[in-house]
Amino acid sequence: MSAWASIEPVAETIRVRVLGFATAGEALGAGEIAIEMPAGSRVEDLRRRLDADHPGLAPLWPRLAVAVDGELAAAATLLTDGCEVALLPPVSGGSADPETADPDDAGVDPGTGITGLTDDPLDPARAVAAVAGPGRGAVVVFLGTVRDHHQGRKVAGLAYSAYRPMAAAVLRRIAADLEAAGEDLRAAIVHRLGEVPVGEPSVVVAIASPHRAAAYEASRTALERLKAEAPIWKRERYADGSEAWREEEPLTAPAPAASGTPAR
Repeated sequence: MSAWASIEPVAETIRVRVLGFATAGEALGAGEIAIEMPAGSRVEDLRRRLDADHPGLAPLWPRLAVAVDGELAAAATLLTDGCEVALLPPVSGGSADPETADPDDAGVDPGTGITGLTDDPLDPARAVAAVAGPGRGAVVVFLGTVRDHHQGRKVAGLAYSAYRPMAAAVLRRIAADLEAAGEDLRAAIVHRLGEVPVGEPSVVVAIASPHRAAAYEASRTALERLKAEAPIWKRERYADGSEAWREEEPLTAPAPAASGTPAR
């Protein structure tokens, strides 16, 4: 057998999994589809293909972020066989959404056993216990709860959904960045997914630090980064029976880790 005979032919096509969330999923007509593309295709080529097959996506593109295998991607990003491309509308700007999962899928942080996503009602005391310590005299807890109104409309409840693997990784990264920047600081961030009734919390952020200023600042930073970076959406259910996605803030790339948090 010649050396040439042992060389495998180069694939002429690749298979791409496309995931659509919130309004992008509605425009796609499904939460997930599979598409064959020519080898060497990039994100911009996939967009053109999707525009042709799913014209309802066209008005959404100026607002969409695209992630390839869980990382935000540019138009020129090369696609590979078997890759996962997620179409991510602007996020809800604060709370998380439920889906069914086991602990591994939920992205629970192995250090605290807390940071990640959950389908169950939140337990703030558990979050506090995960970060508290004898040397951390300041503990700040933020709870984001479901309001009974929005822009003059009566709200009956919220339904949260997420790009689970990416959202869990974002929460872990935020907590790790905060802990790396603060002396003996510990952070726990838990987002609830699924149906959340009015009055119940959808997100808990617990920060413990030796100093209160650092704890307050880390809590604020955690929430602002979560709102900007985590692919989590909420659908408002109104008392009159209507529903609407709350897509408010375009997803952004992770913020650079802070060089330090002032201790006071």
